[in-house]
Amino acid sequence: MLTVEKIGGTSMSALKDVIDNIIYYNRSGSDLYNRVFVVSAFSGVTNLLLENKKTKAPGAYHRLANNEDYHDAVSSITAHLKELNRKYQPLGLDLAAADDFIEQHTAKALTYLESATTMLASGYLSEGVLLAAREILASIGEAHSAFVLANILQNKGLNARFIDLAGFDDRRGLTISERIADAFGSVDLRGCLCIVTGYAKGTEGIMREFDRGYSEVTFSKVAELLRPDEAIIHKEYHLSTADPAIAGVDNVHPVGNTNYDIADQLADVGMEAIHPKASKPLEIAGISLRIKNTFEPSHPGTLISKGYVSKVKRVEVITGTDQQILIDVYDPLMTGNVGSDLQIMQVFARHEVSYTYKTTSANSISTVIWESDFKPQLIADLGEKFEKVSVEPVAVVCLLGTNMDQPGLLAKAASALAKADINIISAGFAQRKVNIQFVVAREQFKAAILALNQALG
Repeated sequence: MLTVEKIGGTSMSALKDVIDNIIYYNRSGSDLYNRVFVVSAFSGVTNLLLENKKTKAPGAYHRLANNEDYHDAVSSITAHLKELNRKYQPLGLDLAAADDFIEQHTAKALTYLESATTMLASGYLSEGVLLAAREILASIGEAHSAFVLANILQNKGLNARFIDLAGFDDRRGLTISERIADAFGSVDLRGCLCIVTGYAKGTEGIMREFDRGYSEVTFSKVAELLRPDEAIIHKEYHLSTADPAIAGVDNVHPVGNTNYDIADQLADVGMEAIHPKASKPLEIAGISLRIKNTFEPSHPGTLISKGYVSKVKRVEVITGTDQQILIDVYDPLMTGNVGSDLQIMQVFARHEVSYTYKTTSANSISTVIWESDFKPQLIADLGEKFEKVSVEPVAVVCLLGTNMDQPGLLAKAASALAKADINIISAGFAQRKVNIQFVVAREQFKAAILALNQALG
């Protein structure tokens, strides 16, 4: 059975658990092979190289982009990576080889970055050069983690092959897919285990469209090429029926089975099982995706497949986000007027803002967007076209399931919220009823998740 598997950054940092619970768990001899592992950088490394994903605190990239000295930052990151090498030396890492690898890699990266800053200083190029610099820096993290894991496994006697898709020494103008095909062209997967960098160099630039989601794109493209029996993502948690941090560990359980449509619904509220643009090639190819918890290797996790529909009518996941903004556009001239919604969406499109929820009445249209996408000018532009535009910070809670079309579910959910003194600002669902959404006050988000989980979980 061929598998293509991805290991996330938090899991990678628990490298002993990765080796014990993923690489070797219930396997020996030839069973250890015919597997491909696409790995993320160790936890926190990409934050240092680019920026903190949550707080947006600047990393080495922002020093370069702001025309500041970035050499000290890169030197500090190199020292940090070498400290990680020492941390993993007891697992069997060849410390000298690992230190030499990262020193050579960052030294080469610096030569490319110095050329980039020269081009920036000329004033002829900016955006393209900055994107290239961002890619160069990002590649360092995955090249390091993949080398470390491959080296440890090799020293344990495994036929582990390090596949570096960063392409630092390759000047060929290959697309990402071409580079992956080239890398695997001479590999006999039946007799080896491949450790692959989550970053892949390509003429199209993997970060132009996917930015920090690039490792899942690499994973998806590798699976699309190799057509494994199953694709697997190893995370530090289960894909659960609700957030255990809110509902309590004892009140949730792993989802078990769902389909790619539900995975898309999760991504739409920021609870990504996998980036939707990375999941599409798997879905189209009919490759099932399993989400596993690194720290519970005996548990089968959640299987996401193309055609799965629950035989029992049930809610599979209760989730949502409290990081959204409701924009309500009111105008008495909307009634019977063709194109009001189109005018609103044209303003949204001009500002490159997408929405996650929308509902209408005779004279108003309410739209929910991510708070991070909010722009005062967007509101100003809407205000020029319509009588009144109001903005309110909100939360959205969702009931998700492949087979939820049952009488009374909406009433039961609304009743549960009412009993918890939670006012529903807005509610809605599409005809297929795979996602029932409730807009509530932001401060009532956790209470809403708890109420719905107690009533329907």
